[in-house]
Order: sequence, then structure tokens, then C-alpha cells
Amino acid sequence: MIWNLANFKHHRLSFLRHRPYMVSSEVDFKQTSEEKGVLQVTGYLRGGDLDANMLIHIPVLGHYPLDRITTAADPMRHKNEMFEDSILSERDLEHCQNPDMECPIDEMDGEQTWPTEEELMEAENEKKSRRKVPKGTSSYQAVWMMSDDEDDEDEDDEDVDAMSDGSEESGEEFEEVESESVSGITEPDYDLHFDEETELAELKKFREANDHEAFPDELDTPLDTPARVRFQKYRGLKSFRTSPWDAKENLPLDYARISQLENFNNIRKFIVKSHVTKEKPVKKGAYISLYIADVPLSIINSECTAMTVFGLFPYEQKMSVQHSVVQRHSQCDLVVKGKEQILAQVGFRRYLVRPIYSQHTKSNKHKLERFMPKTGSFVASYYAPITLTPSPVILFKVEEDGSVTLLSTGSTLSSDPDRVICKRAVLSGHPLKINKRTATVRYLFHNREDIAYFRPLEVRTKHGRRGHIKEALGTHGHCKIGFDGPLHQNDTIIMCLYKRVFPKWDFQFQ
Repeated sequence: MIWNLANFKHHRLSFLRHRPYMVSSEVDFKQTSEEKGVLQVTGYLRGGDLDANMLIHIPVLGHYPLDRITTAADPMRHKNEMFEDSILSERDLEHCQNPDMECPIDEMDGEQTWPTEEELMEAENEKKSRRKVPKGTSSYQAVWMMSDDEDDEDEDDEDVDAMSDGSEESGEEFEEVESESVSGITEPDYDLHFDEETELAELKKFREANDHEAFPDELDTPLDTPARVRFQKYRGLKSFRTSPWDAKENLPLDYARISQLENFNNIRKFIVKSHVTKEKPVKKGAYISLYIADVPLSIINSECTAMTVFGLFPYEQKMSVQHSVVQRHSQCDLVVKGKEQILAQVGFRRYLVRPIYSQHTKSNKHKLERFMPKTGSFVASYYAPITLTPSPVILFKVEEDGSVTLLSTGSTLSSDPDRVICKRAVLSGHPLKINKRTATVRYLFHNREDIAYFRPLEVRTKHGRRGHIKEALGTHGHCKIGFDGPLHQNDTIIMCLYKRVFPKWDFQFQ
């Protein structure tokens, strides 16, 4: 055992390799106003060099600016060595990092303005297009031929909107029934802390997870609401992998509060490299005192004698959409729905978030997972401060009594608000009559107007056939669909609709 300890190779954590941090040996607080003060933390600087213009993160409390860095009396110095108290670095208000996490919201930023003459000229030039026409065609005839072709393209490329979060499954009613135990003996305190409402909510969530696992993303077309209204925020895609999707359209208001790095990987490498190569006034290994400004008085514990503080790289205090690749823990069997409150430990920072889960693929669009997957790797997306260095991620479930349960572990992926996560809704119908490649389908819709609204979309079957709606039959939702091959009677016709979803804003340091 001693031999193993002596020859054990120490592996440094990647997110602390070049990051300055300090384990304090002395902590002192001086009040400067009614609500704030200056926190003095003394100890050995480790990891990397430090500058007073950097921000300091205190776990659980948050990040704060440095006022100055001074030398401190090293307790391990030689007794004959003289000590001189001096200021190593002071904050420069022009070059220091801004501690604000969120961007100010400009509600008039999206307002439309009158186009300039240059923009009008560019629009006129974009309208002019060249197209092949038969020889001898006059310019007047060519204009009509081109407009007819554009009308045909518009009819074929109609978009489908569709809806928001509404109730997707109807609520179930439960009846209280008195029952007797088989043995006739019950523990008197077993039901003392039993919460019936919580138990019913967990039962409903458990049934939803089982239904989603058996029939992924399948929804029943509502009878009381038109499908064109119920799914007005959804759209159809020819191919989920190759069809385009603009990442800047229909963004929520929370996106005005976050920051985005144009090229995350390149900026991350540049910042870390510049921090390593640039000369800093305070070298690692020095015994120093950090004076952290603007620390609230309410969060300082007078009995606190030790804490760990970390330096932040540029932009790491800004809020963005953080993505982490995680995998479910083998001993965790809890049902976790998307947007439930989760405690995330990301590197040296810990906070409460409400993530959404999606598939880990290389496509430009990623399908939403309504519940945390039980197997394989997946991506958890949530609003959180930017993390530049690769860091470990641990997700916990916070119980009502304050205890935590380990859910999944993984590592950070990127900070990218442009990652498109799509929620899929699958509408299903069944063939009533089949005539070779044509079938009369029911239960896909329940009125004639919905059939006309969704007619441009392609439908397919679970056995691989593809087709289009030809016409509506009657007024009760029956329609005639033509397929690319013969159809079987036991086949199911489905129509896939997609909607982009975003995490829920609920961030708090823990």
C-alpha cells in the first residue's frame, strides 16, 4: 500500500490546469456600507497566474470583482527573511471584466424600420432571376411563364405552423378505495408521512414515461380542438436530417438576456492560450491576499475560516445556453421529466437549472427527449454561465426534504444558443379501405378543414411507405392518400410535425 501511494501518478484536473485558484488559510471581512463589504482571502496561489482585472468566483456565493492583490507574510518563510507589504496589482476600471451576468433587454430591438434606398435596390436585384424559356418567347410572355412557375412552387412548399405547450394527455381521475392487507398486520407509522397528491403526480409521470417509451412522440388528434390550431406552432419537414431550419427565427425573450460566442472552440483556445502566454503581475505559488469587493453582508459567515476561490477567464461570467453530454447513472431509476429542477455541478460551480434533454448526434437538428433517457449518452441543455475549459458535470435530483440523488454524470460540450432542439409530434391514422396504392384513412384528422391545412405535408407508414393526401372524403376527417407502393391492412399511417423548444430560465447559485 505504501509503495502504491509513493508511485501513484497525480493527474491534474483539466479545468484547473491553467486556472488560478486558492485554498484560503485566513479569511477576513470588512464592512464598507450597509449591505456590502470587502472580503480578504489569504493563501497560496495555485493553478495559474492572476491579475486584479479578473473576476473571482466563490462557490455557492457567486462571482465578484477584485479590488487589489497584496503580498502577505508567508508562514513558511525563513526566520531571517524580511517581509515587505506591497500591492502587486490593482483593478483598472477601463480594462477589468464586467461582473454583469445578463445583457440588458431592448424591447424595441426587433421593431421593423423603413428600408433605405440601398436595401430597396438590393431587394429589386434579388427579385430578378434567369430562367430558360422556349426560343422566340417575348419578354412579356417570359414574365408570365416565370410567375406561373413561382406560384406552383409556392403551392408545393407551403409551411405548416402548429402549437405550443398545451395539455397533451387528458388527466386521469383516481378513486379512493379502502383495502385490507393480506396479512392483516400494518405498521402504525407507515402512512404518517404519506402525501397522496405527490404519489398521484408521480404515478401520472410514471405512466407518461411508459407510454412515451412504448409509443414515442405519438399524440391523439384532439376531438374538441382543430388540429390546425392545436399544432399551429409546429411544421413539417421533408427530411429531419437535411431540411433547413433557421436558428435565429422565433427566439424567446430570454435570448435577449444571454451572450453568444461566434466561434466557441476558436475563442476558447485563444483565451486560454493568451492567458498562459501573457505576463501576469501575480505568479502562481505566491502567498498573497485577495481583496474581493462588493461582497454582500448577508452571505458572510463570521465563523468561516476557510474557503476556495477561483479566477474566471473572460466571458465566463456571462449567461448563455450551456450543453453537456451526460449518461444516466446505473443505479438511478427515477423518472425525470424535461424542465424539472436539477442541481448541476459543473466544474467548480454549482447551480439550480431546468434542463431539456436531446439526442447526441452530429446533425444540425436534434430531437427532444421528453424524459431523461435511461440508456446511452444524451445532451442536457440549460441556461448557465459560459464554461470555456472542459469540465466534469454531475446532475442531482433535489428532494423535498433537502436530500439529493445522483442522476447522471458527464462533461461539458459547448455554449451554443444556436443548437436547434426540436420536439416531435406524431399523428397517426388507420386505413379503412385499400385499393392497391390508394387508401382511405381515418382517425388522422376529424374535420375537412384540417385535411386541407395539412395537405402539403408528406405522410408515411410504419412499414416504410410514403405518400401524399389526395382529397378529403366527407366532413368527418376521412381522406384519400396515395402511396408509393401497395399498403398492408395492419399498417399505420403517421404524420410527423416538429417545433423548436428552449430551456426554462431558472438559474440560482447553490
